[in-house]
Amino acid sequence: MTLRLAFMGTPPFSVAPLAALISAGHEIAAVYSQPPRPTGRGHAEQKGAVHAFAEANGIEVRTPKSLKSAEAQEAFAALELDAAVVVAYGLILPKPILDAPRLGCVNIHASLLPRWRGAAPIQRAIMAGDTETGVMTMLMDEGLDTGPVLMAERLAITPDMTGGQLHDALSPLGADLIVRTMAALGRGGITPQPQSADGMTYAAKISKDECRIDWAEDSEAIRNRIRGLAPAPGAWTTIHGERVKVLKASRAEGSGAPGTALDEALTIACGNGALKLETLQRPGRGPMAAGDMLRGFAVAKGSVLT
Repeated sequence: MTLRLAFMGTPPFSVAPLAALISAGHEIAAVYSQPPRPTGRGHAEQKGAVHAFAEANGIEVRTPKSLKSAEAQEAFAALELDAAVVVAYGLILPKPILDAPRLGCVNIHASLLPRWRGAAPIQRAIMAGDTETGVMTMLMDEGLDTGPVLMAERLAITPDMTGGQLHDALSPLGADLIVRTMAALGRGGITPQPQSADGMTYAAKISKDECRIDWAEDSEAIRNRIRGLAPAPGAWTTIHGERVKVLKASRAEGSGAPGTALDEALTIACGNGALKLETLQRPGRGPMAAGDMLRGFAVAKGSVLT
């Protein structure tokens, strides 16, 4: 069944679901995306990934800064939609927007709700040491990721998986799930299920302070932080006064004062245990193996990372 849809999304994660809905034959009446942002040294405005993809496919793109005005809400209602699909859009949807489509607004969320409601479910799942996550489709209400669930798919988080790798695995999973969800919703073959009241956690946006490694933490907690924040925004530490991102680390033997180099190969003592730093990135340079970085940036045994 072909549905008339609006698609609301902004970052690369949202492109695969939009492409899947187009391939499934649904009519995309309009795409809503965040306005272009100034980037780079020249501060030239850059369109988001969804914006660029939609334009390349001849779809009207709307970039309101807010959906709270009567004008914005009337323009949305005038689309006469069957449903809206929302994937990492970045704006709050007021009740008149939620109520406008005939079948409601359907969100793809990258966690197993009610665990990790909020802005950063992918990073938070890894940082917490979770071994499983997934994607869920839900009917949106006025709460923060509190709506009833429509469909779900689970995915194992492997021990060395990074935030970037999990992102890339969940996006196509969400694309497949939204196509199946819209087909079931269109034929009336799906019953929304209220979220459990148990196990709710909040995935707050990653703050700058969280990206700095605290070597007094347990080694596994630090390793999970490094994995969850790789490749961006990246966990970092200070080496010889220079802020260096740590993109990969493995468990290692040894102990000492937190942050102390236990050898000349970047085995670093943590609050409990130690980590061997494997992939790093100095300012203005690309990621590199620890051995390559150390050739021109030696770290002596006994050096302290902060």
